[in-house]
Amino acid sequence: MTERFSLSLRTRGARKERIGVRASTLGPMIFVLMGTVVAARDAQPSAADPALVERARALLRAVPLIDGHNDLPWQYHDRVQNHIERIDLAGDTSRLDPPLHTDIRRLKAGGVGAQFWSVYIPVGQAGPGAARAVMEQIDVVARMVQRYPEVFETAAGAADIERIHAAGKIASLIGIEGGHSIENSLAVLRQLYAVGARYMTLTHWKNTDWADAATDRAAHDGLTRFGADVVREMNRMGMLVDLSHVSEATMNDALDITEAPVIFSHSSARAICGHPRNVPDAILERLAANGGVVMVNFAPSFVSETVRAHGAAEDAEKARLEALWPGDKDKIDAGLAEWKKEHPAPRATLAQLVDHIDHIRKVAGIDHVGIGSDLDGIGTTPIGLEDVSCYPALLAELLRRGYSEAEVKKVAGLNLLRALRAAEQAAARLQRERPPSDALIEELDHPPQAAGPS
Repeated sequence: MTERFSLSLRTRGARKERIGVRASTLGPMIFVLMGTVVAARDAQPSAADPALVERARALLRAVPLIDGHNDLPWQYHDRVQNHIERIDLAGDTSRLDPPLHTDIRRLKAGGVGAQFWSVYIPVGQAGPGAARAVMEQIDVVARMVQRYPEVFETAAGAADIERIHAAGKIASLIGIEGGHSIENSLAVLRQLYAVGARYMTLTHWKNTDWADAATDRAAHDGLTRFGADVVREMNRMGMLVDLSHVSEATMNDALDITEAPVIFSHSSARAICGHPRNVPDAILERLAANGGVVMVNFAPSFVSETVRAHGAAEDAEKARLEALWPGDKDKIDAGLAEWKKEHPAPRATLAQLVDHIDHIRKVAGIDHVGIGSDLDGIGTTPIGLEDVSCYPALLAELLRRGYSEAEVKKVAGLNLLRALRAAEQAAARLQRERPPSDALIEELDHPPQAAGPS
């Protein structure tokens, strides 16, 4: 017997979304109770070996650490209505209330060489006005780079990343989080590429009109005909197809269609943690042929099965209380507070995150794993990965586990550089072979019906 649980990705501000996930009625609760001892053990990670951390720092001077996903632009929107001057990245943003994960001092301490800044808009803004909203987020990134020219420089591709990193700056790129941003228009998609977007996540938490999401009820069984054209047009331009957030059927359809490597900008391994946002082994097995990269996500409910199950059990308890005392907020809140006291929340750890890297390496290969933190888009982090300064500790754990320095460099950024360069090469070929698509969703997915006999 199954029951539908509503899981919450616990994020800051307006970015909180509710998602529905199928789960066993008893499974999450039992897992939480049985996992208490495991969680307590995992919450006490050993400190990183200073010598290994220094080796990791040296590697990051040689190759760029490329993070596939940071939500700082939305923090500017959510906290200060896009007034760039009201959050000073040259200061200590960990002192803000609530604190941020990102500032210049910590980016430098983390050895960050390139960052894909996420330009996110809520799925509730899908439809007319979405393109304006995402353009405003792109403008935030542009103004942020302009305000700190000694630190950031805009990158348009792989060669720019290498050049900017060699100059001691942080290459800044743009990733669109959610295909709802293009308002079902390939023209909008092309113009977003023209102003800097170098990947697009095909969906966010909910389906688009042309692609199914991992966390919504299937509506299209993957990609529609127009969705297939979106992927082909992204290939033609050189924009990376990002399959984080999409359903397994959408993943497979995109892999069937794409002529360039795909990425998962912020996802982890479903075999390690059963969240639907993670990547199943069947897809990992296809990445070797495609050349794609899974950039592991720091969100605790994607990293730790114990954390994921605890969140499911908490949401189930809240639903029970709401059914028991409908409309009585005080009783619901009191009951939930008592439940939380009896079921303390577990923590994910850096070591558990590296377990995902180990698994992806085993199934897909060392050439197909990277880092996509989701920092400043998540409310809590694994112990040891509290902010953007912690990447050397992550790489030190890889070294401790026996990864060679060449393998660590691949995880840090060389894998993403290879995939991006391959996408650029595919685009150069495709632009010689075909013009921009003028496909319309109305024509492909909703063609006019032929008139019947009068």
